[in-house]
Amino acid sequence: MNDTQVSEVAEYVDVVVIGAGQAGLSSAYHLRRTGFEPGRDFVVLDHSPGPGGAWQFRWPSLTYGKVHGMHALPGMELTGAAAEQPSSEVIAGYFDRYERTFDLRVRRPVEVRTVREGLDGRLLVETSAGTWSTRALINATGTWDRPFWPRYAGQETFRGRQLHTAQYPGPEAFAGQRVVVVGGGASGTQHLLEIAPYAAATTWVTRRPPVFREGPFTEEVGRAAVALVEERVRQGLPPRSVVSVTGLPLNDAVRQGLADGVLDRQPMFDRITPTGVEWRDGRHVDADVILWATGFRPAIDHLAPLRLREPGGGIRVEGTRAVADARVHLVGYGPSASTIGANRAGRAAVRDIRRLLSQEPVAA
Repeated sequence: MNDTQVSEVAEYVDVVVIGAGQAGLSSAYHLRRTGFEPGRDFVVLDHSPGPGGAWQFRWPSLTYGKVHGMHALPGMELTGAAAEQPSSEVIAGYFDRYERTFDLRVRRPVEVRTVREGLDGRLLVETSAGTWSTRALINATGTWDRPFWPRYAGQETFRGRQLHTAQYPGPEAFAGQRVVVVGGGASGTQHLLEIAPYAAATTWVTRRPPVFREGPFTEEVGRAAVALVEERVRQGLPPRSVVSVTGLPLNDAVRQGLADGVLDRQPMFDRITPTGVEWRDGRHVDADVILWATGFRPAIDHLAPLRLREPGGGIRVEGTRAVADARVHLVGYGPSASTIGANRAGRAAVRDIRRLLSQEPVAA
């Protein structure tokens, strides 16, 4: 089928939103609020089986009380959630109510396969549920679908189990086992603190010494951290997490973990053996499990045909707009990856898209 034939069978809208997590729902809300009609003017496509974004896949032991920095979506507060309730249930229920309250009509499950150039200055969004022809695109696909697995010598020889944070089942699954946790972010420390009471032994390794942050996370600290992440994105470099800039919060649980020796960080091992991990000086730690709490990368492979990536490996973004293509906005990417940042990014993207669509459409 040629481009003309594809365009003839495609559904025509002004805006396609890919992803219905915090950033995608915020964008859809602002589209609705400024006069765009769901189904007619815009569509939200989500690959997940139900509402909740990536939160619906979080492990059961991550309760709502342990979640730091969950910011309400615009227009509707999150109220009445019990601290001991799994965050996956809390957020999924909240997102479900939000979608219904604002009649956002999210289409799911829909897998977006590729976004490419169409006719008359439009973009073609090809999916498992058909093709959409759109004048603008809001990409809100987050990172959960792209867990980062580092490669180390001997990794394929390990006779134990290797899994990533994305597959973390909860601490009970590690009862009686020797567990090596790799990664210096919030997930790594949370995993260690949960697993330690169940495991036979835990070992924590990171590439860099962890930095713990004393004192409250003030608005000034947050702004400074976001500015550093934003500068990387502006340069076309792959974004880093805000936590990598701010450091880890030194709360009571972390203080206890440090005092008990659970958070006794070791430098990164040099190779993996069939029975554990090994350092260059000959030290060896036996392990039944290696848990990679090594973060995620942006899920943007479907945008590859648009050639938005810079030589540095990232997509250069001004605000939320891709510098290489004014029709494409990335929300929840880089500095807007936090929940409050995603809300602001959704509003900013819609403002810029309204300005774009007020002009005569021209070929990019």
